[in-house]
Amino acid sequence: MNKLDRDYQELLSDILDNGVQKEDRTETGTLSVFGKQITHNMSDGFPLLTTKKIAVKTMMTELKWFLKGDTNIKYLVDNGCNIWNGDAYKKYKSLTSEKYGNDPDTFKEFVDRIKTDDEFARVWGELGPIYGKQWREWSPVAGEINKGGKDQIKELIKNLKENPDSRRLMVSAWNVGELSLVTLPPCHYGFQCYTRKLSQNERFNWFGNNGGSHMHHDFIEQEMDEYNVPTRSLSLMWNQRSVDTFLGLPFNIASYGMLLTLLAKEVGMMPGGLIGTLGDTHLYSNHVEQALEQIERKPFEHLPTIKLGDVDTLNGEFDYEILNYNYHPTIKAPLSN
Repeated sequence: MNKLDRDYQELLSDILDNGVQKEDRTETGTLSVFGKQITHNMSDGFPLLTTKKIAVKTMMTELKWFLKGDTNIKYLVDNGCNIWNGDAYKKYKSLTSEKYGNDPDTFKEFVDRIKTDDEFARVWGELGPIYGKQWREWSPVAGEINKGGKDQIKELIKNLKENPDSRRLMVSAWNVGELSLVTLPPCHYGFQCYTRKLSQNERFNWFGNNGGSHMHHDFIEQEMDEYNVPTRSLSLMWNQRSVDTFLGLPFNIASYGMLLTLLAKEVGMMPGGLIGTLGDTHLYSNHVEQALEQIERKPFEHLPTIKLGDVDTLNGEFDYEILNYNYHPTIKAPLSN
């Protein structure tokens, strides 16, 4: 069942019908609503929209980058992910223009130098203490990198295993003391996990859907335990202060769906609910026609599924295969930096 596309289309329509015009830092202009939520049950499939093609490899590469604790675009560029290039170039252009009075490099030249010049990339590819640094090395003192900061992802996995009913299963990217040091303050600024015990029927259905017995018999519970059938469901809710609904939100949904899948694998739980709580939820003025086109498309009936291979979440490495992903063509739209 694919409820996700319909909910997303309804959100686009809501912004078009009820959004107010607002100015923004990119000087593009937006239609904006506030305080929305989008939800998805992971048992309905992996959350990739079908009403347009989502760049899966780009999204996965960015998530690996976050989990590695990396904050330099060099890894992204080397792996074909270019969504942060504009932010890095904007910073580079601003600082070098002040010093030299002009732009030493075009955008293409800048990206090429990131690829080929390690020293240039070390300086100008750095975005400051953004997501990866905060997830993996939160520092209580601004600017203290590699000083033994808190590894929030490692701590989260530990707590999920040892205290799954905790109400403190949280990770934050919004480090107030370091906001002045980042190229762009985090848009999705934190997430919280929640677990619950699965019913025997839920465990049995999971067992059957993953190659186990479909027959009820006296030792089915023992058999499920021997096959390590999960006993708990894991849900994840992320919070987002600013939402580029056309380009950014489909990525955010899929990325946090993947993070939930990885965490569930690490702690032996079943992926459950995925919830996005959205603040300033907007369409850029140059995305309106694209949104109207997507609203008119008929979603495919079923979402894809995902098959995991080797998973090493704490090192930002995982193998995956997306299965049965049917989609409408890509809808191109400009990215506002």
